[in-house]
Amino acid sequence: MKFYLILKIFIGKSIRNPKYSPVVGTLFGQLFYFNSLHDYLADIARKHHTFWLLAPDQSELYTTDVRNIEYILKTNFDNYTKGQYNKDIITDFFGHGIFAIDGVKWKQQRKLASFEFSTRVLRDFSCAVFRTNAAKLVRIVSQFVVVNEVFDIHNLLMRSGLDSIFKVGFAVDLDCLEGSNEEGNSFIDAFDDSNALTYWRYIDPLWKLKHFLNIGCEASLKKNIKLINDFVLKLISRRREQLQTQKHHLNCCCSCI
Repeated sequence: MKFYLILKIFIGKSIRNPKYSPVVGTLFGQLFYFNSLHDYLADIARKHHTFWLLAPDQSELYTTDVRNIEYILKTNFDNYTKGQYNKDIITDFFGHGIFAIDGVKWKQQRKLASFEFSTRVLRDFSCAVFRTNAAKLVRIVSQFVVVNEVFDIHNLLMRSGLDSIFKVGFAVDLDCLEGSNEEGNSFIDAFDDSNALTYWRYIDPLWKLKHFLNIGCEASLKKNIKLINDFVLKLISRRREQLQTQKHHLNCCCSCI
């Protein structure tokens, strides 16, 4: 039956009816291109601005058409929720943050984030942090260029971004970019792996079974997420202690005055 339906979609829509976006393959086909997935999808997008990848239970529509993107993200945003299918896949990694929720909760978090980052003090501080880390990134890239050495720009950009986010959010110098912090290096490796393993779920029909049995890539994902959570909770605890100490010193000064 599934074979018949897939055949029907291929023949009935994508070939004979030009109104429908073309079907260019299946989600499982991404298994063969997973290590160069962005290049694979970019190559398809150059030929088709909107296209389908089929799967037995949930086919996916990809688009780079500006009109579609505006319609989805702006004009009719409320109609395009994450949905339970996506939530099941991403919640272990993203939790109940803004990337994994919909509706009222999303609006509340969006409003809170918008308010926080619109304050001038935070905005000025953020800009200073981003400029500092951007200069550090340029220096590191220049060093690779001087010795004519190949480097991973994606990895460097991610490290630079996380350094900035942790400095702004936790007042912590993670120092992932230069790699001098062993804890920070372990965290970013776990973060990067978790990101890839979470996306892997989209093309692995057995991920729920692996998750239940805690085997294979799901066991690795669980281990990485625990490392991430432990690291972040430690930073939060450390930051709270710093604030309590500062508050104590301030109270002492006020008492003396």
